[in-house]
Amino acid sequence: MRGQRTAHRPARDPLVDGLRAFAVAGVVLGHWLVTGLVLDTEGALNLASPLTTMPALAPVSWVLQTLGLFFFAAGHASARSADRHLGPGWVRHRLRRLLLPAVALLGTGSAVLLAAAVAGVADDTLSVALTLAISPLWFLAPLLALVVLTGPLRAAVRRWGTLRCAVSAAAVVAGTDLAVRLLPAGTWLPPVTVLAAWAVPYLLGLAHADGRLSRRRDARWLVVTGAVGLAAVLALGYPASAVGVPGDGRSNLDPPSLLVVALAVAQTGLGLSARPTLVRLLSRPLPRRLAEEINRHAVRIYLGHQPVLVAVVVLAAHGGTALPGLHTAPDDPTWLLARIGWLPVLTAVLVLLVRRGEPQPTKAPVSGGRAAVGR
Repeated sequence: MRGQRTAHRPARDPLVDGLRAFAVAGVVLGHWLVTGLVLDTEGALNLASPLTTMPALAPVSWVLQTLGLFFFAAGHASARSADRHLGPGWVRHRLRRLLLPAVALLGTGSAVLLAAAVAGVADDTLSVALTLAISPLWFLAPLLALVVLTGPLRAAVRRWGTLRCAVSAAAVVAGTDLAVRLLPAGTWLPPVTVLAAWAVPYLLGLAHADGRLSRRRDARWLVVTGAVGLAAVLALGYPASAVGVPGDGRSNLDPPSLLVVALAVAQTGLGLSARPTLVRLLSRPLPRRLAEEINRHAVRIYLGHQPVLVAVVVLAAHGGTALPGLHTAPDDPTWLLARIGWLPVLTAVLVLLVRRGEPQPTKAPVSGGRAAVGR
């Protein structure tokens, strides 16, 4: 029986593993490059963005804003998880893997912020630290909802097809975008696009897990559709940046707009088109090990990368000198070069944080120098 269950266990798709690793790395790198923390004369930190003063960098955000690939991989993983864990128990399994790191982050972050407040850290700095610490948690809401809805969504894809389901979700986003333009400023709208926009790549992931989107022409179709969509929304006056820019009246990410949907579709198509290259790359020991480690700790990495940035910046500020790339204003390319120079430091601290938070394997009890058996 054990051999039969193993034989029917769905094999991991190296392409999806590679895309998930790239997505997590892209989000982390993107946040570290667009989040400026400026040290003022009173010793407080204030948020700034290089995209405000260097808007020509906006197309770079199309490469580093990889949440669409993350939700694509999540849809694929949910479908495979449902195949492995028959019955309702798989939902609990998936939710536990998402929620436990978030609870740990909130507990650790609360303790650190409390200690910082007692130590007399400036209120502005505490406000920035709190904002950046909890900002990654937003993605849990749509992801948890999509995980719970995996069964009905998968059934819908199988019954009506990938195209109809994805277009229906995109139509909800389009309708909301139109309502934002037509209704008076400040009109409250339900945050339906937070679910509908990310449902598009999630549906593509569910479809891919069922063997759909496996042909080259499917990948090309996604690339063309996404590219046409990007061109159309830019022509309609959507902001060029795929992430929010301080001071801009609109953001493509809060709430997600049609530009984000088109970008997710294009990125998914490009990822599927690159299957031969990615699979060949991940057959090498070093890239494979790196992708495995990122996938293993994906949620911890995502949740911890912004607190790491804040911690490094705040600790370095105690030296009393504004360090280029950490505390200076992101107003010219030299700041960007200096921030790139800090990336190895941020990466090392993040790796240390993730590894320290990793559950330690339990050792089997021993008796008389021999491992206990029969458990």
